[in-house]
Amino acid sequence: MAVNQSGKSSVGQGRVPFGTTSDQPLHNCEVLLVPWPSFHSFIHPSIPPSSRARGRVYMFVWAGGSKVMATEKCSEPPHSASTLSKDLAKSFRVFERNRKMLQTNVKETVAYFAELQHCDQHEAAQSSLATFPQHELEYLNAVATHSPCLVLASSLLHVQLCLLEAVLGENPLSWDGVDDHERKCPVHWRSCKLRHAVSRRSSLVLPGQYELVQAAQISPCQGQGASIAALRLPDTNTDAALQQAELELALPHPLLKEVSVLLAPSFSVQSLGSLLEDCRRSHIPLLVYAIDGAVLSENDIRILQELGSKTSDPVFFLCLDGNSTTPCADQLEMNRIDTKDQIMNRLHSQLIDLGFIEENERSSTGPGMKPQASVTWQASQLALFVRQFLQAHLVEATGVVSGVHARGLDLFISHAFDMARDLQITPRRLEYAQAKEAELYQSLLEIASQKQEEIRDMIVLTMERMRSEMLQAAAEMELTDIAAMNGDCLRARDVQSYSRKIQDMVLARLKQAVAKQLISSVDYLRESFVGTLARCLESLERSGGEPAVEHPASAHLRQILNAAYHVEVTFHSGSSAAFLLWEQIKKLWQSLTWNAPPALTPEWKRKVAQDTIESLNASKLARNICSQFQTRVNYAHEAFATSLHQGISKSYVQIWTKLGGQLEMKHSGRLERTEGMWMKVRKDHAPRLACLSLESRSLRDLLLHGMPRLGHELGRGQYGVVYACDSWAGHATCALKSVIPPDEKHWNDLALEFHYTRSLPRHDRLVALHGSVIDHTYGGGTNIAVLLIMERLHRDLYTAIKTGMLLSARLQVALDVVEGLRFLHGQGLVHRDIKLKNVLLDKTNRAKITDLGFCKPEAMMSGSIVGTPIHMAPELFTGKYDNSVDVYAFGILFWYICAGSVRLPEAFEKCGTKDQLWNNVRKGTRPERLASFDDECWRLMEVCWNGEPSLRPLLGIVEPQLLSIAERLCSIT
Repeated sequence: MAVNQSGKSSVGQGRVPFGTTSDQPLHNCEVLLVPWPSFHSFIHPSIPPSSRARGRVYMFVWAGGSKVMATEKCSEPPHSASTLSKDLAKSFRVFERNRKMLQTNVKETVAYFAELQHCDQHEAAQSSLATFPQHELEYLNAVATHSPCLVLASSLLHVQLCLLEAVLGENPLSWDGVDDHERKCPVHWRSCKLRHAVSRRSSLVLPGQYELVQAAQISPCQGQGASIAALRLPDTNTDAALQQAELELALPHPLLKEVSVLLAPSFSVQSLGSLLEDCRRSHIPLLVYAIDGAVLSENDIRILQELGSKTSDPVFFLCLDGNSTTPCADQLEMNRIDTKDQIMNRLHSQLIDLGFIEENERSSTGPGMKPQASVTWQASQLALFVRQFLQAHLVEATGVVSGVHARGLDLFISHAFDMARDLQITPRRLEYAQAKEAELYQSLLEIASQKQEEIRDMIVLTMERMRSEMLQAAAEMELTDIAAMNGDCLRARDVQSYSRKIQDMVLARLKQAVAKQLISSVDYLRESFVGTLARCLESLERSGGEPAVEHPASAHLRQILNAAYHVEVTFHSGSSAAFLLWEQIKKLWQSLTWNAPPALTPEWKRKVAQDTIESLNASKLARNICSQFQTRVNYAHEAFATSLHQGISKSYVQIWTKLGGQLEMKHSGRLERTEGMWMKVRKDHAPRLACLSLESRSLRDLLLHGMPRLGHELGRGQYGVVYACDSWAGHATCALKSVIPPDEKHWNDLALEFHYTRSLPRHDRLVALHGSVIDHTYGGGTNIAVLLIMERLHRDLYTAIKTGMLLSARLQVALDVVEGLRFLHGQGLVHRDIKLKNVLLDKTNRAKITDLGFCKPEAMMSGSIVGTPIHMAPELFTGKYDNSVDVYAFGILFWYICAGSVRLPEAFEKCGTKDQLWNNVRKGTRPERLASFDDECWRLMEVCWNGEPSLRPLLGIVEPQLLSIAERLCSIT
């Protein structure tokens, strides 16, 4: 636009000499007048880079009417571009720091799972479920190892270079020798990759990293830079290598230290979607697309349609003004804002149609969410887009690895519960099996002794009832011997053989009747004993994952039960001695040669059967049957005891050293391995994985919510300092517990505490844990501190009682503590440190339990002595305890609540040392009864701190008793 002396202007653009005005002549100065749409983009072709390279000084003046709105001088690239470059560098620098922490965590996690797979085969079988899914591992490796790459694209080369200049604050490519008209002509161009180096350098590189030495085409400055000509691909060039080569620029730019920049080639050389797919193999691409003018061109639409079919990642659209047409000044002054809004609305609608922007999409996203695709005039918003994009990538990755850690820890804890139960229940099952078998054995012996008379009477009745039936059966009995069938002369030996067959038939029928009588008694025992015993044995035999084969213990149990089926009723066992002697004489007489053998007629058969029945002595036969039954039962019992082992101790530890039975030997080795695995899960596997989980969760919280600010100190504990924290993660007031673990054991304990607490569902009677952050710069970088951010309450119970509380409020606190403990126990956790200072109160004096540092699942407890001395149950000193220690601690806490004072009980106040206090507690010393105590309150205290854990009430019984006390004393509902 030309300026005359009168101040009138004509629309246009150009350079005019400044120095002809009468007011203040200026010499050797050039004035560049730029229309409004081009003013905001002074980094664009409106000011040729060649002019800036000569270090000229520019003054930008916007005149609204006759008033100067703003002036600025610069002899360097514009401030906004420089600020953008710094903001981008900071975002990429933060991303790289966090990415390395994630990479370390992933590597340690992979190494940990690999170590699990190479451990002992029995241990590996239990840990086989704790694995790293392959698809998650591949994804995490991609995020943790791939560096980001800023991809700049446009449908026009000169717009793409304007975008590069906006990002870097300078244009590393020279426009020398290229006029304005040629600059905007559509051309084909190659891709260009920018990386950091100490000095400037440019080269053409083939995909296989082979460098083409053609300095004349690259730069007129012998490789120190590059011109636009190095990017452009002439239509007439047939050199395939030159066509495929990528321009690589090495620049000493601070942004390139943090990220590589890639200029996308023209669509005719490679589509944008294909370029991003290639880039993802080694980088995390962030696409910035520059739009020239007020609408998307046909080339833009074609490029973006192909891109939309290849990727779903958000794209940052930056609108740059490269139009050559300029509206008149009056219209521009009147409608410049409306025009900008209209342009944005039109571009927004086009991008909605292309699927890059959702129609009802919000303009902002929550923490950790991927940024939405957006179109804007402001290049400064690119820094926010990049920060959100990189943050979302890391948040998603830390969520995946945290999920792996959480699943592994849950599996380990579940296995620990299973193994602990196995160690507890197997000895009891062995004891039960032995006891039940002994009862069964005694019952069967009683049958053998007490049923003898019944069996004798039954034999007499059976023989009388079955006499005619057996005689008829004997007469009709078919003898299949050849001589008998042919009527040949029989020998005495044959007659004796036929007689024995008839006797056997009679005795078999009698045996069947006797066995039924015995079996009816055994069946009664089968219903009383055998069902549960058989299932118990089956469970013991199948434990350990061995093939389903019958174990000797079950076989011997079946022999005991089937003893009645195997009693034998023989001719010799049931006949008198005189009859047996007479039978021998008859056999001798029949063996003489002159004595003719009898004919095998039905009458002879009937007579043999009759003689057999009459020869049987019912009493002797009953004694013999019971003796056989008792002998078989004794044999099966001894065999069962051998297979099970009789000497079972109540302590499973002693069982392993007193082995003798087959089933016990099997479980001895298995339970020894189980105990070893249980110890390793508690001491090694779970703590190591918990530390990795703490790191990944803390990194995720840091990414989502940032580093919390420490306020004033609230208090100090044994392992950390508690600070106030004004706000974090959307919570208005928080308490921040800063813990510096001194060694690996404390790290493990803290990590497990964090996992247990974080895994708990929210509950009104527990202090909520909002998150954690690991501060690697704590104390000037000399220490690593874990910052646990939790709910902040008004005061603790110690302070409340000391300053004075009404009885009704104190009893309500007792009810709240019981409710919180019931919830913890329901989740399988034991607090182990219930005391006044671990009960916090809100402004309405409702209580919440805090400090879960000693809180663990029962299966994960190693028997360590933890807690506060006066609240510690006696069994804590033995290392064998369960959740009843919390009931004991509540009994002591309830003493303070009823006393309304924080003074030590007199019995404990006399103890000079901690050891003396522990010894007195073990001996049964308890707090004294005060005169103000209600009888029901005192009885509740006494039963809660009972020295025998099994006699302490469950909290489900304590709660209604407390409620009854509160209603009676204070009318609490």
